[in-house]
Amino acid sequence: MIQEIKIPRILISGTGSGTGKTTFTIALTKALQSRGLKVSVFKCGPDYLDPGYHSFVTGKTCQNLDGWLMGKDSVISSFVGASQGSDISIIEGVMGLFDGHSPNSEAGSTAEIAKWLQVPTVVLIDASGMAGTFSAIASGIKNHDSEVPIQGFIANFLGSKSHLSIIETASIPLPILGGFPKSYEHSFPERHLGLHSAGPDILTEEKLSFWKDLAKEWLDIEKILEISNSAAPIFSEGLTEIQTKTADCKIGIAFDEAFHFYYEDNFKKLRENGAELIFFSPLRDTKLPEVDGLYFGGGYPELFADSLAKNKILIEDIKNFANSEKPIYAECGGLMYLSSEIQNIEGQSFPMVGLIPGKAIMGPKLKSLGYVEAYTEKRTILGEAGIRFRGHQFRYSDLILENDDESIFSYHIRKRKSDQTTREGYTVSNVLASYVHAHWASNPEIPKNFLASCRRFKV
Repeated sequence: MIQEIKIPRILISGTGSGTGKTTFTIALTKALQSRGLKVSVFKCGPDYLDPGYHSFVTGKTCQNLDGWLMGKDSVISSFVGASQGSDISIIEGVMGLFDGHSPNSEAGSTAEIAKWLQVPTVVLIDASGMAGTFSAIASGIKNHDSEVPIQGFIANFLGSKSHLSIIETASIPLPILGGFPKSYEHSFPERHLGLHSAGPDILTEEKLSFWKDLAKEWLDIEKILEISNSAAPIFSEGLTEIQTKTADCKIGIAFDEAFHFYYEDNFKKLRENGAELIFFSPLRDTKLPEVDGLYFGGGYPELFADSLAKNKILIEDIKNFANSEKPIYAECGGLMYLSSEIQNIEGQSFPMVGLIPGKAIMGPKLKSLGYVEAYTEKRTILGEAGIRFRGHQFRYSDLILENDDESIFSYHIRKRKSDQTTREGYTVSNVLASYVHAHWASNPEIPKNFLASCRRFKV
């Protein structure tokens, strides 16, 4: 049944990466929370790190909204469902407002999400070293696509309040809702994959208080709330009760500092299809929980390789689990952990689980970045041959196999910028590992098939 749902909401976009969207979103969230408002935050695109920051700040899981990976219906359903119980929903964009799957299409872009969810949008512009040019950039963005509901602009990286006043006197096509000065000492540190993972050592109370107070002082909070409350109702089946199967299958989820890159929607689909998720730590636990299947997500195993290697008791338990033919699924960092060894950026090597016969070697430069489409060429724990799904790669390592046995491959991978395919998806018995971070909204049969494989090997 289609329902009309009122959700106060606002989308924070920018002219590109590095314009301060994440910091701005955190600052606005903290300012709204200080008013007693319950805030839900979402992230456009496939990123894992920014959602971790927003989850930490709100205490509520930040959902990804990706048009290319998920499709319109899944985006709307996820947004509506995760917005329930909140007073306002904030969506952080990805890259620039119109950047997505292709330079000639809005597929996978923030603009696509803005239109699908009819969400009032504000755009951050790096105002450093400019005045009148700010107006030209704002006008170009406003006029690029009239269907994107842009409602205002933010002048970021200002020199002073006088700088903001100068920009405000220019002929701007929409209101300026404030801006932030440069503040390097309160910025959040970055590493090779982007921001450091969220935690109290990074998101300190001192920094969060600083950005909250800055938002109160420099932003027109009342106007931002007025804009968010002006959002049109969403017509959706998002609140329809989903028939969740009784849990009859236990899935162990590797989750700690080394493994925490997961799409929340994948967890949701596992639960809806009868899974009980049991979280464990490859860093600290010495025994696997009693489960029917294992799921190793991405993360930073290379930064914890020494500790992972020293946990030999758990490694032996994982090997025994695999020898019992119970299914194990792994992505990116999980693949690295299941390989024979990891060589870090300094050239040090550490032995890993050894289920996948290859060495994961970290490099100083990005090895792969972007959307991919996968096609299974043989039966795997995810289903019969011919399964298609979409995902994303973002890695600084390569897997160097120990031999030329091509039977290990189970996927053909096609990048969005090429018609050429490469072979991937490493299989050994009921172990399947890949560099692809798969989003199962692109094929809801995958979680069903994975759980069916787990049920087949239940003791």
